[in-house]
Amino acid sequence: MSAPYESCATTAPMSVFERYLTVWVFLCIVAGIALGQWLPGVFQVIGKMEIAQVNLPVGLLIWVMIIPMLVKVDFGALHEVRRHLRGIGVTLFINWLVKPFSMAFLGWLFIRQLFAPYLPADQLDSYIAGLILLAAAPCTAMVFVWSRLTRGDPLFTLSQVALNDTIMIFAFAPLVAFLLGISAISVPWDTLFTSVLLYIVIPVIFAQIWRKALLRKGAAAFDAVMESIGPWSISALLGTLVLLFAFQGRAIIGQPLVIALLAVPILIQVLFNSALAYWLNKKVGEKHSVACPSALIGASNFFELAVAAAISLFGFESGAALATVVGVLIEVPVMLLVVKIVNASKGWYEKS
Repeated sequence: MSAPYESCATTAPMSVFERYLTVWVFLCIVAGIALGQWLPGVFQVIGKMEIAQVNLPVGLLIWVMIIPMLVKVDFGALHEVRRHLRGIGVTLFINWLVKPFSMAFLGWLFIRQLFAPYLPADQLDSYIAGLILLAAAPCTAMVFVWSRLTRGDPLFTLSQVALNDTIMIFAFAPLVAFLLGISAISVPWDTLFTSVLLYIVIPVIFAQIWRKALLRKGAAAFDAVMESIGPWSISALLGTLVLLFAFQGRAIIGQPLVIALLAVPILIQVLFNSALAYWLNKKVGEKHSVACPSALIGASNFFELAVAAAISLFGFESGAALATVVGVLIEVPVMLLVVKIVNASKGWYEKS
């Protein structure tokens, strides 16, 4: 069987827009807070535009955010899994058995114990829920960028992302519900399954139909469309953040320390999981070109899905929504740090 087509997602360097995503997120925070204070009536109207607990403007933005990313994923690459079984095994172990559970523990330790006196008491459960949602969904699109920056094996990256997305369709809802349950947080199953259907299943189906239609026109046409729709995802994400912070503005102005405190468990989780995945790949004898994307996939999060699920489950003004947004804020700079570390340590990694 021929190798799956490698789209521009596996080869294109990080754009200026992506490189400075943290700056844009910060600007959206400022803009959202300001607009929320100046035009509260407008955002109250937007907040009421919902059907079955799904806010329509946000739902549209999230589809625009997720679908272009999913078009890049080739589920035909699943047969490539057998080429790097050890690296795949390490990444799956980190993504599905270590990361969600370690985040649940870190959430309990920092949010419910160490930082509890400094956080709003009525939002503690919601903050933990947001952290769990963030950790339960492995990253999809940005992984291609991280892999490129580390000269990672593109077929490993493609097959790992395809496998994670397949697992996520079936495992995300039960895993989140289980972790929220052991954290004593009540979650309506119907809302959680609706979120999975709206933000994973339907976008995956739509994206794959679109992908096949584009590839029938040839690789060049596919790459051209991918390049043209590339800014859609991040632009929609930033638009969602403006809405979120317009609703969260009063809470943030009153509690500016909250964002810094929420960043602590997220930062620890990213560094711990990336280091563990990198070390485990060395122990099992995988190549450096596999260990790098494995470490990066193991550490990064599908924050677009986390934001969408948090809004659906807990609402715009919830601590869960805020926690997932903090994940967006720190993801890019921290992952760029991990990229530098794995690149600089290649000599150590390849020593017997």
